[in-house]
Amino acid sequence: MKPFVVVLIAIVAREARRFVGQRSRFIAALIRPLLWLVVFAAGFRAALGLSITPPYETYTTYETYIVPGLCGMILLFNGMQSSLSLVYDREMGSMRLLLTSPLPRWWLLFCRLLASTSISILQVYTFLGITALYGIRFDATGYLSVLPALLVAGLMLGALGLALSSFIKQLENFAGVMNFVIFPMFFLSSALYPLWKMAESSELLHDICAANPFTHAVELIRFALYGQFNMSALLWTCGAALILLAIALWGYDPARGMIRRKG
Repeated sequence: MKPFVVVLIAIVAREARRFVGQRSRFIAALIRPLLWLVVFAAGFRAALGLSITPPYETYTTYETYIVPGLCGMILLFNGMQSSLSLVYDREMGSMRLLLTSPLPRWWLLFCRLLASTSISILQVYTFLGITALYGIRFDATGYLSVLPALLVAGLMLGALGLALSSFIKQLENFAGVMNFVIFPMFFLSSALYPLWKMAESSELLHDICAANPFTHAVELIRFALYGQFNMSALLWTCGAALILLAIALWGYDPARGMIRRKG
């Protein structure tokens, strides 16, 4: 058991040192959702009326509504950026060296996934602190109950990036694929507008949004911030995380996956 813990601590510490050395990454991760909160929300405040739907018990402002979605945005972008650095590590050889460890490959990848998710959660709480100064506050219980929701959502989105990185050969290709994954997942979700609003426009788009795992990750965070539990969102998010992690493990299996063909 000790080698497993040692490897976990080593990988988390390595990711933490890399994160500390990349202050621009931390700032960029905060500026992006803050721009959406201050600029985008201000422009759409009057255009989008929000009815009283769970978990909201009274009328809520649009700025308050999109905060959980912006928390999901941070997890999504950081999950992809972490996988981008993983592709870089693989090209430089350090990832291949890590995967030659006698420990199980699934544990090594999970440690990397947990490390990147922990950093993303730190950024989300920093963002929530800034939104509190902006005037959007939640109960103390909400800040505590959202932690496991952020962990589950972060693992799912990180597993998505991990699965993509296992099938992409070059760093330049991964950057392009990110755009084809991040933006459809974000915009075709409940991050910026409730699903009933989407249904008024198109039933097809509503169904696509309802099937989007990111929608359920956002709803899991949204309900948790109000101290409520959303079972269906949890099941969808956990199911997607397990499937994506299984794909990543297959992709990084040298006997069957893409790593074998990359040499």
